[in-house]
Amino acid sequence: MLITVYGANGYQGKLTLAESSRHDVEVRLVGRDRTRLESAAAEVGIPDADLRVAGLDDRAALVAALAGSDVVINCAGPFTTSGAVMVDAAIAAGAHYVDTAGEQLYVKGVFDSFDGDAERAGVTVVPAVNDGCLPGDLLAHLIAERTGPLAEITVSHFITGAAGLSRGSLRSALATMDTMRSGGLIYDDGAWRSGIPARRDRITLPGGESVAMAALPTCEVVTIPRHVQVDHVESLLEATLKASLETPITPELIAGLPPGPNEHDRAAQQFTYLLDAVDHRGQQTRGVIRGRDTYGTTAVAAVEAARRLAAGDTAAGVRTPAQAFDPADFLETLSGHDLSWTIEAIPTVK
Repeated sequence: MLITVYGANGYQGKLTLAESSRHDVEVRLVGRDRTRLESAAAEVGIPDADLRVAGLDDRAALVAALAGSDVVINCAGPFTTSGAVMVDAAIAAGAHYVDTAGEQLYVKGVFDSFDGDAERAGVTVVPAVNDGCLPGDLLAHLIAERTGPLAEITVSHFITGAAGLSRGSLRSALATMDTMRSGGLIYDDGAWRSGIPARRDRITLPGGESVAMAALPTCEVVTIPRHVQVDHVESLLEATLKASLETPITPELIAGLPPGPNEHDRAAQQFTYLLDAVDHRGQQTRGVIRGRDTYGTTAVAAVEAARRLAAGDTAAGVRTPAQAFDPADFLETLSGHDLSWTIEAIPTVK
């Protein structure tokens, strides 16, 4: 099994490379700068790994560098400006594709543009395999299995701890700032639409605290309606955290920051993702995902997804995590990495 990591010298890329090296797989590093690739390989303890140099501006070289791979994991953002090139190259190379994108419009574009090409090539493309979209998409499927068709799903993101964003995440935020500020897409009445206000502006946490929320353009809005019968899907983030993400920042300022949070801060970071579902009778069901270390969880999820694609029999085409993998089984695997999940019906107030 050969897993190729593109962007392996970046912050998320190194974590993904290190996670790949812990499994019985062959790992290849591909990127634009051989010196940086050599440094990344040495840093994670695989100095003799296969290295290939290819830039996003040379399709032929990129396809050649990916050739022979069972799966490509793309960690090189901003995906909005470069991801489509990598999807195209992976399909041309006959390799399954996973990425760690969190950019909503990019992910929708992958579904809209590459499904036919991937199906004809016999490869599976699974974008947005990250700490939020993957478990959220999987859990939404399990909720719908219990409830049947749904009137709405609201996905809420809560993150606490001192860990900040990596330079790559900040660059992705900068590249998608207009979408961030507008709230992005909401799925409503059979279509993805922009300019629709979120239905909720507060969410009650487990324990009873009510928190102000704001619309967030996450990938779950794109993925969940593809396998769950639901009328409306929106995604929210704590209003104070969203305001901080919208703070103006320049490429020069980003370049002067550390690559990303240190290991201590990552370990102390905790996240809670809520999926509040309502069926057509008004019955409410809540799914709760808890974990720590968003970047570390993303690395584990991406490598596990790649290993399953390489070893399994997933249908070709562009697929959501819940379409590509067994939801309960994948979540059970993640439970060994400090991630937990629950589903419970909320009693109806009479």
